[in-house]
Amino acid sequence: MNRIDLDGRAAVVTGGAAGIGYAIADRLKASGARIMIWDRDADRLHAAREKLGDGAETLAADVADPESVARARDGTLEAFGKIDILVNNAGINGNNQKIWETSVEEWRRVMAVDLDGVFFCCRAVTPHMIEKGYGRIVNIASIAGKEGNPNHGHYSTAKAGVIGLTKSLGKETVNTGVIVNCIAPAAVETAILHDNTPEQRAYLLSKIPMGRVGQPEEIAALVAWLASEDVSFSTGAVYDVSGGRATY
Repeated sequence: MNRIDLDGRAAVVTGGAAGIGYAIADRLKASGARIMIWDRDADRLHAAREKLGDGAETLAADVADPESVARARDGTLEAFGKIDILVNNAGINGNNQKIWETSVEEWRRVMAVDLDGVFFCCRAVTPHMIEKGYGRIVNIASIAGKEGNPNHGHYSTAKAGVIGLTKSLGKETVNTGVIVNCIAPAAVETAILHDNTPEQRAYLLSKIPMGRVGQPEEIAALVAWLASEDVSFSTGAVYDVSGGRATY
């Protein structure tokens, strides 16, 4: 593993108690950053804190609730004194249904976490980064946001929104020292993948030329680089990590 230099940096990883988020937190910590995980699952937060050890802290937070996000931001600033890195990873999968079969409640449930949550966290943390003159924001989108997966319209739409938000915010912060990018993974081996039906999982795998799903550590490696000072002339961009699926 290449050690990217994040010494002295303070990082927030949302949804960092398991899956891709935990892999990101682990990789950032291995690169020298102090980690604050925001997650709404208290049991998983405790387990992640124990496993990560010194240099990692946790706060209970629901990214779909702007007041909860504001409290988590304030708690992180109290603990670390700053936030240099924000990784917006928290997300849910939602049901596999056609758009006309999807209930309004299910649509809004997915949007609240997967899109609104990214907005709330960026809105809460970006002014602090601008004031300090430095920041790296990495949003976790999806290849679904580019291509639109059938039977997954709410998730695809939310992730397309994350891409648009990233591009807008990257332009708004372009001369502030705050860099904003996102990544678009294909299917990754996590519990969320198995929330899909077997038919949906087979479809997702069939779209990947490498013939396999990604691993959380592969996603974390790209996030660590995007969270570093090495990324200084790329903002508002989308980085694919899709096993060859991405075509644009």
